[in-house]
Amino acid sequence: MTVQEQRRYINTREDSAIMFLGIPTLMRATGDTTNGAFGLMEQWMMPPGFASPYHTHHLEDEAFYVLEGEVALVFDGKWSKAGPGTYVFGPREIPHGLKVVGNAPVRMLILCAPAGFEHFVLEMSEPATDLTSPPTPPDMPKLIALAAKYKIDIHGPLPEQAG
Repeated sequence: MTVQEQRRYINTREDSAIMFLGIPTLMRATGDTTNGAFGLMEQWMMPPGFASPYHTHHLEDEAFYVLEGEVALVFDGKWSKAGPGTYVFGPREIPHGLKVVGNAPVRMLILCAPAGFEHFVLEMSEPATDLTSPPTPPDMPKLIALAAKYKIDIHGPLPEQAG
């Protein structure tokens, strides 16, 4: 039996960011730094109107912690809003997505457990060269193919938001 060395890990906002779906993103923790327990990323400057695709994770649960701004989240067709200080847990196998609402950008943490989703994020990302550019639509064929590789179903745009 091999015992993996336990060690601490630290990163800061000065570490290199990436652009995931056109959003400045910092990978805070990966399976390599948490012994496979979870991945944690910070996304900031998510502009008003930004929306993720409607999707389902089959391998990991996902949790969101809003630091700034307001998002509307949809889980299995049911919408709710989340502002600063709100934590939302999304179990695997439930279709979900989010949209930035209001006039302010959103900054939030996204945690996936167990680890693994971060590989999809890193593979789908571009180097961060201009953190102020508005996000451009992702390459959908690439997104769908990579999502399938990581056992994520892309269902398309978000369902209509009631009210």
